[in-house]
Amino acid sequence: MRPLYDAIFPWVERPLRSESCVWRTLEGMTGLVTCAAVLVLATAFGLVKMVRDGRLRRRPGGEADRLTSADLTADLGERATLVQFSTTFCQPCRATRRVLSEVADTVPGVVHVEIDAETRLELVRRLEILRTPTVLVLDPVGKVVRRASGQPPRRTEVIAAIDEAAAGRG
Repeated sequence: MRPLYDAIFPWVERPLRSESCVWRTLEGMTGLVTCAAVLVLATAFGLVKMVRDGRLRRRPGGEADRLTSADLTADLGERATLVQFSTTFCQPCRATRRVLSEVADTVPGVVHVEIDAETRLELVRRLEILRTPTVLVLDPVGKVVRRASGQPPRRTEVIAAIDEAAAGRG
C-alpha cells in the first residue's frame, strides 16, 4: 500500500517510522473518541432534561400570560387555578391529570381546568405552549405564577405554587 501512495504522491515526505505508528494509533482511536464524545453529550442532555421536566418554574410574562374565565371556558379558582394543556395521545398527561385533580379536590378554593391543545391552538400560540402536558398555576386574578412542562409535577411542588399564588408573590 505504501509504494502505491509514494507513486501517487511523490512530493510528500515519508514520516519517520515512530511517527507513522503514532499516527496509525490516533487514526484507530478517532472512532472511539467520537463515540465517547457523543456519549458524554447525550448523557449531559439527558441529565438536563431530567432536572427540568415537570418542575414548576417562574416565567416572567406580561398581559399575554394573564388568562380570564372566557379564555378557560371555566371559572377561576378563589385561591388558584391549575390549567393543564394536554392532547389525546399524551401518556404523561394522564398522570398529570390525576395529580392535579387530586390537589384540586384536596385544597379548598383551587380549580383544575384541562384544555385540549389541539382544539385551542390560538391559546397555545399565545402562551407559547411547546409540548404537552404543560401546567400553568394561575393566581386568583388569572396571572401565570408558575409553569411546568414534560413530566407530571410533584404534588408538593403544586401545593407550594398554590400557596405562592394565593399569597400574591408570583
